[in-house]
Amino acid sequence: MSLTLSDARIVTPEGVHEGWLTIEDGRITHVGRGSAPRAGHSLGGRHVVPGFVDIHNHGGAGGSFPTGEQDKAREAIALHLRHGTTTMVASLVTETLENLASAAASMAELCDDGLLAGIHFEGPYISKARCGAHNPALLREPTPAEFAGLLKAGRGHVRMLTIATELPGALDTIRTAAAEGVIVALGHSDADYDKTLEGIEAGGTVATHLYNAMPPLGHRAPGPVAALLEDERVTVELINDGVHVHPAMLRLAYDVAGPSRTTLITDAMAATGMGDGTYVLGSMQVDVADGVARLVEGGSIAGSTLTMDVAFRRAVQEVGLSLPEAVQVASLTPARVLGLDSQLGSIAAGKVADLVVLSDSLQVEGVMQRGAWTTEP
Repeated sequence: MSLTLSDARIVTPEGVHEGWLTIEDGRITHVGRGSAPRAGHSLGGRHVVPGFVDIHNHGGAGGSFPTGEQDKAREAIALHLRHGTTTMVASLVTETLENLASAAASMAELCDDGLLAGIHFEGPYISKARCGAHNPALLREPTPAEFAGLLKAGRGHVRMLTIATELPGALDTIRTAAAEGVIVALGHSDADYDKTLEGIEAGGTVATHLYNAMPPLGHRAPGPVAALLEDERVTVELINDGVHVHPAMLRLAYDVAGPSRTTLITDAMAATGMGDGTYVLGSMQVDVADGVARLVEGGSIAGSTLTMDVAFRRAVQEVGLSLPEAVQVASLTPARVLGLDSQLGSIAAGKVADLVVLSDSLQVEGVMQRGAWTTEP
């Protein structure tokens, strides 16, 4: 089947233009300017952006990926899809090795089904001083051999590991993970500037939710933030929910790292798309009040209730990014982190037809995944 979308404002990293696009067999075949050569599905001047790519997400709709419950995970994936996320990595949190392996094996089946783009171990190899909403009693010192067991449980679908570079055994584990093709993210770390640089040299290429769960930027002790921002090999994650990071600090990070090294994430947890109440993140109890998730004990921020469309909209309306810049940090850059940018992340001939239709106020009015409408505008 062939489908032409006409009367669209197509947003690419290069700009915004009025035009049309044609889709065949789940892929974009043509992108044109002006009037479509034949009648098609008119979008009435709405914006069309590539599907959002979320590389750090713990769940939603009451479901939590760390539990390994597939039915709940499917509900979470469906929720985020309605909000424009067409590609997602399932992030796990610190647990026992047995529970981590079990959850990874379960999520690997959803990867086999094409519902997830991979698995992210956020823990257990993180700093007790910066563990945030992770259970400190279950933290461990990493070894390459132990991580190999988690890799095996994921059956080739483990895409990312968050690790604190200052831990004993961390640098060897980083080297091993990177050699296996796993994206190594530095975060939940109490490392200083120099130790963070060692982690980057060993193979770290992503900053797990920059600013959060790490020492703050200082003029005498720059800490990990400066090291991660200034190194051209590192892509920085940012949670743009208005709670985790002030818009001024988002602008600072973006101004330093630029669109090719900045990626929006949700860090969403089970309460996303739900009301206030009590939820779980791994083995930790979480209270959600006014949409903000915090641990019952201690009050640390415990993930978010963010969806990528809100992060995208805030990037434009609160942070001041242009639409092309917002498209890059919400779609193309995270796709590149996953090694999928030749297939996803921008609107171009030959790429998968993952699309989001947005109103003038940047509200989601339509979602297409692999050439099929999941929400028809």
